[in-house]
Amino acid sequence: MNRSPRPSRRGLVRLAALMGVAALTPGLSACVTDELSTASAAPERQSNIDVSPILLVATTRKPVGNPPKSPYFSSDRGRGLSFAEVRLAAPDRSLIGKVSSVVTGDWGIAAVPQVETGPGAAAAFTQAAFGRDVLIYVHGYRESFESAALSAARLSDGIRFKGASALFTWPSAAATFDYGYDRESALWSRDAFEDLLKALANSPSGGRINIVAHSMGTLLTLETLRMLRAEAGEAAMARIGAVVLAAPDIDIDLFTTAVERLGPDVKKITVISSTNDRALELSGAIAGGVVRAGAADRERLEALGVRVADASDYGGGLINHDLFLSNPEVQGVVKRAIARGGG
Repeated sequence: MNRSPRPSRRGLVRLAALMGVAALTPGLSACVTDELSTASAAPERQSNIDVSPILLVATTRKPVGNPPKSPYFSSDRGRGLSFAEVRLAAPDRSLIGKVSSVVTGDWGIAAVPQVETGPGAAAAFTQAAFGRDVLIYVHGYRESFESAALSAARLSDGIRFKGASALFTWPSAAATFDYGYDRESALWSRDAFEDLLKALANSPSGGRINIVAHSMGTLLTLETLRMLRAEAGEAAMARIGAVVLAAPDIDIDLFTTAVERLGPDVKKITVISSTNDRALELSGAIAGGVVRAGAADRERLEALGVRVADASDYGGGLINHDLFLSNPEVQGVVKRAIARGGG
C-alpha cells in the first residue's frame, strides 16, 4: 500500500478552505502527454444540448415539492430512483451575453416540469433517450443538484455531444466537511445506477452509453460497472461506449482491484489524472494517506490497462480538480474517448 505523507491539521484546514473558495484558471504548457496533445479536428459549431436544452436526470436524491419546486432535488436520500426531463436555459451566444456570463454564469435551470419516482423511472429515462447515444455525467463530492446539472450541460456542450445529455446525481450534502456522508451516499446509490444502466443496455435502440464520472463519482461508477458485468454479463457491457474517470477520488489499491475485475472492458476506461490536484491531496489525507488514483503516477495507472491523460501541466489554479469542465484540451480527451467508443 502506497501512503503519502500526512499533512498537518493546519494544512488540512487550509486545503479545505481552498476547496470552498478557489476558482480554476485554465493554463497551458508546452510539455504535454501524448493523449492531451493529440490534434483534433475543427470543433463542431453546435451541440445537441444547445439546440434542444433538455437534460435527462436520474437521481437518488429526494425530490422537493409536488409539483417540483426549486431546488427540485435535495441532499437527502430519496426512495429509489427518480427521473426528470430538466429544461435548461442555454447561454446567450451574443457578444453581450458572453460578457454578462462572466458575472451571471452561462447555463441555468429553467424548469423541472415533472418527476417520476419508483419502478418506472429507469424505463422512462430509457424511453426519453430512445434511438440516441447518451452521455451520462456522474458528479463528485460537494455538489448540489443545480451545480451538478449545470456541469453536465457544460460538459456536453463543451465537447459538442450529438446525442442525449444526461446526469446521474446522488445525494451529496454539498458541504466541504461532509465527505463521509457523501462517500456513503455515493455507494448507497450503486443499485439505482445499475438499474438505470441495465434498462439502457436492454433497450433495442442500439445507442451507446458513455459515462463521464468525476472525483467521488468515479467510485460509484466503477463499483456499478463491476456489478453490471457480474450480473448482466458481456451483452450489457457491450453497450457501454467510453468510460472517462476524471480525477478519480479512489484509493489506488481499491481502484486496482476494481479495474482488474472488469477484465477486457478495462480498455473502455480513460483516466484523467493530475499529480498537483489539491482536492485529491486533501481526500487522501482524510482517507488515511493512501494515494488517490487520480493523483497516481501515469506509469502505475497504465500498467492496469487503462488509457491515461496526465493533465498536471494544464492546471493554473489552486485546486486543479475539474479541468475537464474548463480546459478545451482536456475536454478533447473526453471527446476522443467517446469517438473511440463508437459514441
